[in-house]
Amino acid sequence: MYSSFQPGRPGGSGAPGGGAGAAGSGAGIGAGGEESAAAAPGPAAPSGAPGAALLPAPGAPASTSASASAAAVTEGLPFRRGIRLLETGAVDNVLQVGFHLSGTVTEPATSAEPEMTYKVAISFDRCKITSVTCGCGNKDIFYCAHVVALSLYRIRKPDQVKLRLPISETLFQMNRDQLQKFVQYLITAHHTEVLPTAQKLADEILSSNSEINQVHGAPDPTAGASIDDENCWHLDEEQVREQVKLFLSQGGYYGSGKQLNSMFAKVREMLRMRDSNGARMLTLITEQFMADPRLALWRQQGTGMTDKCRQLWDELGALWVCIVLNPHCTLEEKACWLRQLRKWGDMDVCPLEDGNYGNELPNITSALTQSSSHRQSSLARPRRTVFTRAIEGCDLHWQDSHLQRIISSDFYISPSYQRDGEGLLFNSQGQPLWLEHVPTACARVDALRSHGYPKEALRLTVAIINTLRLQQQRQLEIYKHQKKELLQRGATTITNLESWVGHPLNPIGCLFLTLTEACRVEDENCLEISDAGDPKPPVYQHVPVANGTPENGESYLSLALEVALMGMGQQRVMPEGLYAQDKVWRNEEQIIACLQELELDAVLVQTLRKQCILLLEGGPFSGLGEVIHRESVPMHTFAKFLFSALLPHDADLAYKLALRSMRLPVLETTPSSDVTHSHHLVSVVPSRYPRWFTLGHLESQQCELASTMLTAAKGDMLRLRTVLEAIQKNIHSSSLIFKLAQDAFKIATPADNSSDTTLLNVALELGLQVMRMTLSTLNWRRREMVRWLVTCATEVGVRALVSILQSWYTLFTPTEATSIVAATVMSHNTILRLSLDYPQREELASCARTLALQCAMKDPQNCALSALTLCEKDHIAFETAYQIVIDAASTGMTYSQLFTIARYMEHRGYPLRAFKLASLAMTHLNLAYNQDTHPAINDVLWACALSHSLGKNELAAIIPLVVKSVHCATVLSDILRRCTMTAPGLAGIPGRRNSGKLMSTDKAPLRQLLDATISAYINTTHSRLTHISPRHYGEFIEFLSKARETFLLAQDGHIQFAQFIDNLKQIYKGKKKLMLLVRERFG
Repeated sequence: MYSSFQPGRPGGSGAPGGGAGAAGSGAGIGAGGEESAAAAPGPAAPSGAPGAALLPAPGAPASTSASASAAAVTEGLPFRRGIRLLETGAVDNVLQVGFHLSGTVTEPATSAEPEMTYKVAISFDRCKITSVTCGCGNKDIFYCAHVVALSLYRIRKPDQVKLRLPISETLFQMNRDQLQKFVQYLITAHHTEVLPTAQKLADEILSSNSEINQVHGAPDPTAGASIDDENCWHLDEEQVREQVKLFLSQGGYYGSGKQLNSMFAKVREMLRMRDSNGARMLTLITEQFMADPRLALWRQQGTGMTDKCRQLWDELGALWVCIVLNPHCTLEEKACWLRQLRKWGDMDVCPLEDGNYGNELPNITSALTQSSSHRQSSLARPRRTVFTRAIEGCDLHWQDSHLQRIISSDFYISPSYQRDGEGLLFNSQGQPLWLEHVPTACARVDALRSHGYPKEALRLTVAIINTLRLQQQRQLEIYKHQKKELLQRGATTITNLESWVGHPLNPIGCLFLTLTEACRVEDENCLEISDAGDPKPPVYQHVPVANGTPENGESYLSLALEVALMGMGQQRVMPEGLYAQDKVWRNEEQIIACLQELELDAVLVQTLRKQCILLLEGGPFSGLGEVIHRESVPMHTFAKFLFSALLPHDADLAYKLALRSMRLPVLETTPSSDVTHSHHLVSVVPSRYPRWFTLGHLESQQCELASTMLTAAKGDMLRLRTVLEAIQKNIHSSSLIFKLAQDAFKIATPADNSSDTTLLNVALELGLQVMRMTLSTLNWRRREMVRWLVTCATEVGVRALVSILQSWYTLFTPTEATSIVAATVMSHNTILRLSLDYPQREELASCARTLALQCAMKDPQNCALSALTLCEKDHIAFETAYQIVIDAASTGMTYSQLFTIARYMEHRGYPLRAFKLASLAMTHLNLAYNQDTHPAINDVLWACALSHSLGKNELAAIIPLVVKSVHCATVLSDILRRCTMTAPGLAGIPGRRNSGKLMSTDKAPLRQLLDATISAYINTTHSRLTHISPRHYGEFIEFLSKARETFLLAQDGHIQFAQFIDNLKQIYKGKKKLMLLVRERFG
């Protein structure tokens, strides 16, 4: 950037014909080089430029299926706005001086803002924009629309741009007078802005000892950088910091997670374009992540961060692994990154890798097979942060000659003469192997992809898969030798402590994407936007493997399927911690979603069948092997995909695989013991069933697998029976079995077709199992389950109903059996639905009556009334039920139950039986003096009315019970008044003498009731006066008025009441105000 004052210097970095010309030969600006002007001098911005990333080609026709919302978002991007400004003539005064481009851009007026003109300046060097200035004050990490407009103007209209030499060259051509005039005119034009600076520079130049005179030459902002200087795209570091800080402060709201993921995507794009700003930008992002105040708060409170935040940290760690594994980074760069990563990792607030303040995973550079001593020491290994894998990655290098040959050639094969040790580097077909810790090897692949080396990544991927194949074959051979012993013991160990699914480095997903990208058919004629704004599913084609043999028909697509199946089928230990477990399922679903995008042709089906057979025979190394460890990660989701994919092509294999996957050993009552062999890794994880935080998700996936098999097996009795047995053996949740039963019932009874009997029977069997499982446990859906079972049995037929009625005690409680099951079975709708003849109806009725009597004997309190109702039409059964009630009345039944049954008896026309039950109910009742609103009062009044209507003898029998049980004066007085009146239904009946006269209270049986009522009033009065307050005085006076009415029913009642009042005045004379009120009312 410094210009020389020496005459005749050769054209260097600042020469107009050298630097500017070289810089001006760029290819374009925007994504994929859509703006092309190869012959035009000026700045070039490939898709790695900030502000030009992830933009569709401006000239490409929009897809007819593109949604309006997606188009609106695209139109609002800076690149699109810049094109509109350019096309509307908003760019003016464009001048290029050396490597400096300037101009003005005018924003048209809108309803909210007036027309604005902004000054824009751009510096560039060797096809890269190195600095940007715009008067709009853009607060984003991407270029604003005005910078885009000026850049495109320079590319599209080179002939209209005024080109000038760097200012140092122009000054060099001036003599002294011209230079003086130039400086003075410049100061005059901008004297308020530059005069202080000009005077300061003049003072320094005139001082022989000043620093400015110690430097040869002077800076020139319009001259290009030296050829030795590093050039990189302009990156506004302060804006990056502010943006990340803002997004983090929003805490996951307002789409901040998407914005941060977009920034991560920008980093990956920079790496792919080999832009040195990628590491700079990731460093800035990481610094803001580490400064997040929530980290200290979460650590202090001992709470975990949110899932969205945790996923962002995972991506940050993975990106650093890509950075440090750059195949062409210098040792100085790697050392600098290592220092920074260690500094972050040593901070107390740095998040841990597993999110659970613990670690059980081996080192990134460790092999899976470790010594016993090393396994024990791993338990005490220091904490692992999100940066630990990147720190470990700094120890990796790319100088291995075997590795270099693998990634540099598609045709690297085993040499004809092998030296010692070289035999381990190739398989039997001579193809190269890469023997390295699998996630580490896959991290290399991801680094190659990320840094723009797709072919090299593909070659290394093929070598890794060949290695995995060889390991799988050797593991299978080991298992075959020990199969008999393992099957006898029925147990195995966890052979993989580090799962490839849910791993921080996503090894399986990385290999799969690398292979499928090589097979993807790109559609360049339309935007991949569907009606809903979602991307269209990708289209793949078979691309033969470069070093494969033609006869095996292998393609990268078949390898992608194979490696995904190998990784998903790996037997692995369930990780600790909610987030780690949830991450396993999320990663598994992501891989399956990618697999579902593949259209299975003959080649892929052959690969699928082959790998499924290997997984079934794989022993302890496979999650689908015959024996697995109790804490092995279940395969339900994976098996559901395999079942659906295999079913059209090999149904037997599909069912075999799915049925084996139904197991969930962690829920078995007795955990299996480990079997230790020399080639196994011992499980270092103790039994921790309570820490399976995602157990609910696991069981639901198990249920989904079973439902899929039931649906597919419709009409096949043998397969349905096998699936049913698997469900009954492996599913332990009654709610999920009930869901399966409902699903089976729904499939078996379509609305437009006849029922499927076999599937209906399966639904019934599942329903019966649910009844047995929930019989002695609390379940809020129990009533729904019982009703559904009766509906299902009704659909199956009369024999099913008879069966559940006869075996009710193993399925239902007595209450459920009488009030729901028997009542529903005997309903008119059920009879019509089944179209039963008379013998069948009688058989059902007989079973229902037998059930009712058995339930009444077992639980008379809750089942007596239902039993009587069910036995109404059979005299003997009804009498039996009545006798059961009578026998139970004196022991366990309450007065409310007895009153209810008594009212039922009266309603059915058995008043004497009703009276007997009411009398028994009265013996259980006790109404205190202050319970004048007790719910049993109506029952007592009804019982007295019933006995009154039956005659004097019955009334005389009930009154002693009333006097003994009821102590509330107002209730007794109410009963007394009702009994003095004509009994209901007796007035005018022939043969009843004095039927229209009132009963005397001086004679039996009412005399006893009157005395009890008067006594109750006296006792109640004294009780109320002991704790009465002035605000209750009025209410008390009214109470005494009612008492007087009752006293007056006796012959000497007025005398008794007067004595009673006098007694009160004497006893409670201290309550002067109250006694004054008593005198005023009663004398």
